[in-house]
Amino acid sequence: MEKKVGRYAISNLTLYLLIAYGIGYMTRFLMPELLQWLTLEPGLILKGQIWRIVSWIFVAPAEKPIYFLLMVWLYYSLGTTLERTWGTFRYNVYIISGMLFTVIGAFVLYGVLCATYDAAFIGGQTLLLTGSGLFSVSYIYMSIFLAFAVTYPDMEVLLYFIIPIKMKWMGLVYGVMILYGIISGSMVTRIAIIASILNFIIFFLSTRNLSRYSPKERARKAKFKQQSAPHMTYANGARHRCAVCGRTELDDPCLEFRFCSKCNGNYEYCQDHLFTHEHVK
Repeated sequence: MEKKVGRYAISNLTLYLLIAYGIGYMTRFLMPELLQWLTLEPGLILKGQIWRIVSWIFVAPAEKPIYFLLMVWLYYSLGTTLERTWGTFRYNVYIISGMLFTVIGAFVLYGVLCATYDAAFIGGQTLLLTGSGLFSVSYIYMSIFLAFAVTYPDMEVLLYFIIPIKMKWMGLVYGVMILYGIISGSMVTRIAIIASILNFIIFFLSTRNLSRYSPKERARKAKFKQQSAPHMTYANGARHRCAVCGRTELDDPCLEFRFCSKCNGNYEYCQDHLFTHEHVK
């Protein structure tokens, strides 16, 4: 699937999400009345307010600026690292599927509530889910945290900038909190939580071999691919030559060369052109 639609993947997706989050945060203080037009409300979407399918990602919680800035910094670091590790396409699928499952979960909950409560009880009014406060991007960002904890389980971070703790233990704490919310929560809570983290469940818990996505495994494969690539001899006995500028290790001993895994064929590039060249198809 990546070969067919991979070119449509959005680079730096985390940055765009956080920009939307920041706009929503400022909107809460500058134009709070606008937020009611952005929330994820299936009943209003069915009445023609289709922008709500996407606009809910702009809704940010009311928290102190310092916590908001810390959250932005944290999830930008986690998200961009995951994108580099997984690749842009896989990361896009993970995030966008989380959003899609959240929207589907909201519609499922709306349908269940409409079927459960008598129409007379609703009083002919549109049933709104805003009061639940569960369908938001908060769980999307939590799924990023969980994905990072699984991908980098032994990475240490400073909790409260003081206590060193490994990501796997923080991920475990988050997992226990989510599980407790599912077990002790109401039907509304369960549907909202499961829908929001379903992308994490599908991408990880249903995958038999999680190690193939780890940074160590990806580095091992890249090193093996580089070592097993055919070695060529160029003029004056040079063993490496950039396919763009033509320089070899004889021109500059400090040059580093790598083969590009996305090019069709064995094309080697120096560090100046490894990330800027056009891929050969």
